[in-house]
Amino acid sequence: MFKVGDLAVYPAHGVGVIEAIENREVMGKKQSFYVMKIMGNGMKIMIPMMSVKAVGLREIILEKEIPKVYEILRNKDVTIDKQTWNKRYREYLERIKTGSVFEIASVLRDLFILKSDKNLSFGERKMMDTAKNLLVKEISVATNSQEAKVEHDLQMIFTVQ
Repeated sequence: MFKVGDLAVYPAHGVGVIEAIENREVMGKKQSFYVMKIMGNGMKIMIPMMSVKAVGLREIILEKEIPKVYEILRNKDVTIDKQTWNKRYREYLERIKTGSVFEIASVLRDLFILKSDKNLSFGERKMMDTAKNLLVKEISVATNSQEAKVEHDLQMIFTVQ
């Protein structure tokens, strides 16, 4: 259960604030909804409280779990599937939609590795930006630090060989 004012992560959209809990009648049944405002773009989302698990709404990563995210990003000893870009794109999109910060980190790492070998498609470049932005926002909130500092830390991980 989240309370008004709590921070949470909505898969593929990122960190948001629970602004309200509202009761609405939907198809003849009273339901309770979280009203969440996404921090990155101001979008408002209504999430049925009974569907929280199904949609993947979760708490912000704990600060003690962040080293695991950085470990995933640093692990360059992975095999990138040489399938077509659109199949790879769909797979990465599914991983981002899980909402797992660890899956998002692995997508970002894979795309950075792929980028060093060849040019990314427009969709892959956009996805890389999305994954990076999702990570930067969540890590900065979890550590109570500036997004620019987190972005710099990520950049340092990928520039060190």
